[in-house]
Amino acid sequence: MSKQFDVIVIGAGPGGYIAAIRAAQLGFNVACIDEWKTADGKPAPGGTCTNVGCIPSKALLQSSEYYEHAGKHFGEHGISLSNLKMDVAKMIGRKDQVVKQNNDGILYLFKKNKVTYFNGRGSFVKAVDGGYEIAVAGDKPETLTASQVIVATGSNARPLPGVAFDEETILSNDGALRIGAVPKKLGVIGSGVIGLEMGSVWRRVGADVTVLEGLPTFLGAVDEQIAKEAKKALDKQGLKIELGVKVGEVKTSKKGKDIQVSVAYTNAKGEAQTLEVDKLIVSIGRVPNTNGLNPEAVGLKLDERGAIVVDDDCKTNLPGVWAVGDVVRGPMLAHKAEEEGVAVAERIAGQHGHVDFNLVPWVIYTSPEIAWVGKTEQQLKEAGVKYKAGTFPFMANGRARALGDTTGMVKFLADAATDEILGVHIVGPMASELIAEACVAMAFRASSEDIARICHAHPSLSESTKEAALAVDKRTLNF
Repeated sequence: MSKQFDVIVIGAGPGGYIAAIRAAQLGFNVACIDEWKTADGKPAPGGTCTNVGCIPSKALLQSSEYYEHAGKHFGEHGISLSNLKMDVAKMIGRKDQVVKQNNDGILYLFKKNKVTYFNGRGSFVKAVDGGYEIAVAGDKPETLTASQVIVATGSNARPLPGVAFDEETILSNDGALRIGAVPKKLGVIGSGVIGLEMGSVWRRVGADVTVLEGLPTFLGAVDEQIAKEAKKALDKQGLKIELGVKVGEVKTSKKGKDIQVSVAYTNAKGEAQTLEVDKLIVSIGRVPNTNGLNPEAVGLKLDERGAIVVDDDCKTNLPGVWAVGDVVRGPMLAHKAEEEGVAVAERIAGQHGHVDFNLVPWVIYTSPEIAWVGKTEQQLKEAGVKYKAGTFPFMANGRARALGDTTGMVKFLADAATDEILGVHIVGPMASELIAEACVAMAFRASSEDIARICHAHPSLSESTKEAALAVDKRTLNF
């Protein structure tokens, strides 16, 4: 017997679980289906973000940053340590505990909001009168029906052609988060968010890390001035980044008891090179996940990339079927998925949910952190927009000096005629937190002068935001 709901959400990642909760808040009878499980077979909602993405990577970044501070910077504070060592198993164990806390938190939120949760793989069966039949395949198979279906099935790591992930030697983000011991040599293909964050984690705890990037420029989507500052800092730390390479054959071979990976590539000068490493992380992007969704059963339209085709409101080609997050167009970011999930739930309720992609912030959690929102300087130049720019370095900020972290800057871009803020770009300490002020300001179409005239606490890193806004009018007070 089919169980009837108003809304069924397929996927309990950031887009799915948030959509389910918001729909329940709006009075709908909601089911959410997700197949993630822990190693011991327990439900693990939260999707890639919670299980093998955003949350565990931040846990490892924090642990490895503490280790590096203890080894290289505590002495500056008068703190002496001897026999410093990293217990990798304990670091991974803490990461797993952080993940579990988030899994349990989502299960609690489902219970609190009266969302019915099904652990298994959700797939379309057929269209029925007034809606759709959805199958749940798992330990307890179920059949559900609803008039409204939200697909939030996320994305999967993209492998190198002909080189499958084994998650032991050739690693996606999943395997990179559970390496059992510090590799002597680690290779990373791709200098995007995952490559730089995972490369940073294992470099800090002792690995010799080389990053191979196919593009000739570093972080091409980032404001060029900010990207150059970030690369300078990462180079200084010992992260070896080679740009403009062309990766060829990747081979694994036995070396004693160990397996070694050999990567043939051509460098930017056209010279043939070979990189030999103990582990290889492949982070060359992600692909929409519709595995097992059975979209053909109901005629759900996909594009050439395998993404579900949606309009600006996240409506698919089918009445009552919506899709959000990594499985549709737009940036593959957890918070973008959350915003779309909320907007879709509100649209189902007849409200006017809205997502402005220009106000979606981006963050790379390296050290220094890199964060931005809005347009880059190169985008404004290409569009022929007249603008003013203002920058302020953290080396002139008292709080940054006290922290002992003065790398980087805050950069404002404002319309030359109206002074409206068009973009804010930060490389430096706590950039992920500082960018929120810029998002709020831009949402209310503030000018750089608005930020410049708002009182900021002293001493604080946020004063650098105020000073960068002052710099647009060439009147910084502390630099």
